[in-house]
Amino acid sequence: MRKMILTAMLAATAALPTMASAQDAQRMDRRHEIREDRRDLRHDRRELQRDRRDYQRNRVAYVSPYRGWRYQPVTSGYQLRPAFYGQRYWVNDYGRYNVAAPRPNLRWVRYGNDLLLVNVRSGRVFQVRHNVAGNR
Repeated sequence: MRKMILTAMLAATAALPTMASAQDAQRMDRRHEIREDRRDLRHDRRELQRDRRDYQRNRVAYVSPYRGWRYQPVTSGYQLRPAFYGQRYWVNDYGRYNVAAPRPNLRWVRYGNDLLLVNVRSGRVFQVRHNVAGNR
């Protein structure tokens, strides 16, 4: 009986180092996977930052015609000052803003984030499209 108990104890102590080394290997694999996941996350965040930076660089910012100007909603029939419908505010890429080409003497003009269809002779607003220019 003693021989069996001693044999079982020797077998158990001999198996412990191999089990421990298997656990160490699994732990190392998990550490490696976590390290790779963090590296991938850092890479994705940097790529997102670059994309945002490129988007901001390519965006056309609205510049007010004079100092102290504040946006006020405009409706059809409103008369704009000439500074607001000058050539620097004209929209020439109608497909980008999903609007039809204007008739003669009318122009699509950017006013804040809105697009206005304005008679360039009188400054009268014919049509208003709200929050169209802000996303482009």
